[in-house]
Amino acid sequence: MLGGFTAIGYFAGNFIEKRIKSSDRSVNLNPDLIRHRIFTVCTFAIFNFFFFFAGRPLLRLMPLWVQFGFDVGIVFVSTLWLQKTWRRNPDLYSRENLASRFRKQLEKLQPDLSQFLEGRSLDDLNANEVYVLAKVLPGFTREKRHEVYKGVVREALEEGYVNYSSSLEVLQQMRQELGIPDNEHREVLEELGIEDEELLNPNRQRSLENQIRLSGYQKSLERLMRLQQTQPDLATFEPSQTDSTTIRTLRCEYSITPQEEDWILSGFSPDANSVQKAKGLLARLEDWVACEHSVQQSSRTLHQPNLQGHPAILKLLQTSIRRKQELIVRSLLETLTTLPDHPDAVAVAQTLKQLSPQLVADSLAREGWQNLSPGITQVLVQPAAPATPPPLISASESLGHLETLLQHYNPLVQAASLYLIAQLDANRTETIARNLHPDPQSSIVQATADQLLSLPPSPPLTALPTLEKLVHLFNSDFFHRLQPETLIALSDRAEVESYTTGDVITGTGDTCRELLLLIEGDANIHYRVADGLRIERLHAGQILDELEVLTHSNSEDTILADHDRTRILAIPVDAVDDLLDHDPDFARRILELEARQLQRLVQSGHLL
Repeated sequence: MLGGFTAIGYFAGNFIEKRIKSSDRSVNLNPDLIRHRIFTVCTFAIFNFFFFFAGRPLLRLMPLWVQFGFDVGIVFVSTLWLQKTWRRNPDLYSRENLASRFRKQLEKLQPDLSQFLEGRSLDDLNANEVYVLAKVLPGFTREKRHEVYKGVVREALEEGYVNYSSSLEVLQQMRQELGIPDNEHREVLEELGIEDEELLNPNRQRSLENQIRLSGYQKSLERLMRLQQTQPDLATFEPSQTDSTTIRTLRCEYSITPQEEDWILSGFSPDANSVQKAKGLLARLEDWVACEHSVQQSSRTLHQPNLQGHPAILKLLQTSIRRKQELIVRSLLETLTTLPDHPDAVAVAQTLKQLSPQLVADSLAREGWQNLSPGITQVLVQPAAPATPPPLISASESLGHLETLLQHYNPLVQAASLYLIAQLDANRTETIARNLHPDPQSSIVQATADQLLSLPPSPPLTALPTLEKLVHLFNSDFFHRLQPETLIALSDRAEVESYTTGDVITGTGDTCRELLLLIEGDANIHYRVADGLRIERLHAGQILDELEVLTHSNSEDTILADHDRTRILAIPVDAVDDLLDHDPDFARRILELEARQLQRLVQSGHLL
């Protein structure tokens, strides 16, 4: 009986949903909203149907007016719920969900809100009021806004509400309310990935239920500690035999693993936790420094000729590795600001200075870090000892570092690392490629693996056209720091064109319909100036006609190929226009590049 009515409800619901979606009135309605309203009506009907029959043997013992009042009360309450729920939609739910997370992060700042709320609390404010409050709150600086938003993203990732790929879209509404650009969101993700790599691990399943389990154990443990201590010091708590039995019971009740318990206990001592975090970051920085040395040696020495022949791939990896080191150094400096008097702080600062003196100096010069204690600042600003040349890294060690880069969050770095592994060890590449788990968010990695399996050992980069286009786009100043998905979209619309010495790439008067990126060989631009003709030589990695493409004008100069193997990556102007329209950060960066280019042309006399 239960199975039969369940099947009837399922098929009847599908039929009703399809009929509503096909009607003219629902053309402009969101499919999720249609389903929500169907569920709302069904819940209303089932609720009333159930209570009209539930408890009837008892109700019949009551006077008629009680029976009638019960029925009217049930209908009245359910109708109020129906009226309120009918107007809800996915956007409203998402807004309230994010406002709730934002409210919790705002409470951690402990601001004085009495003059703004007139006796109300943060919990009494609706979603719109919370965001309005954040805009008018004095002292809510860019740094604090960044800190609060970072807390929201961390919580959303921990609970599985978003993942690395979906977070940009899901949290877009909050960024608009707080005035946070998309590029800052990407910085937040990178910072969180440095602080906790598991947060961005797509293979780790996260859920709100799991967070509630961990939070429940932590609160029970705190309650036990406070009950047993007059003045609790959670960092030095030593449980008695009875307490140990209770803790074991709690551990079993909440199914706590040893790793989870270590993580929870570390939060009871902020200083100890900060020192532990700093030491962990130092270990990771040391690994990334070794990884950078491996890539640098591969590009500069002759002991690994298979890698030396791929400077574009190595440049991509070096840039990504250096970015990782910058974020770790910044996170370490932030951690040191919380340890002004801790005995281990100076040792951490000395190790940091020794591992990455240049990045430390650059960060101190750029951001100041006024909150560092004088002793730590003195350690960081003193001249670094002369660095000893790193030992030569063997092919097996290089292979190990490249396999580490396969865990990078950027799919382009993963694909590039897999390609270089194929240059060193074809058998290892085959094993890795066959064991890859398909991921819709990193299709370029799977595509690269499939191509490497079908190609002979140590294939040239030209044998993987998609990867080649992505590598050159990434290394270009024009498209540098774009998100992988944006680069992939551009590469799908770009084409590689080949020329020989003397071929005309663009002629005077030609309509510029493509942005031209020189990826191999050389080219010459012939400028018409007042005193005749001036020639400028261009090399791989440079854009040939960006001004004409951005202004949608005709070419006033002639560009000729100056090498027997000159190759150009041609990107349609429509693709560039779409990117400028949808990525304000890219548009701002292009304006800066073009301003410098115009200044250079004026100074050189190309523009009069």
